Amino acid sequence: MDYRSIITVEPGKRDGKPCVRGLRVTVYDVLDYLAAGMTHEQILAEFPYLTETDIRACLAYAADRERRLAVAG
Repeated sequence: MDYRSIITVEPGKRDGKPCVRGLRVTVYDVLDYLAAGMTHEQILAEFPYLTETDIRACLAYAADRERRLAVAG
């Protein structure tokens, strides 16, 4: 999945952390909800402005970042 059009980084927003579509929801927020046991459906119900594609983009971003860290290390 190409997450680059969904995950944005703006220096003045959320301390420059990667966010979903310029919203104030960070990739970390979404990953934290998933790690806490929330389902995609629960996240979407709690945050109706997010989409299934947004959640998948967060996962793809995290996987890509992990892959880049493994190559650099």
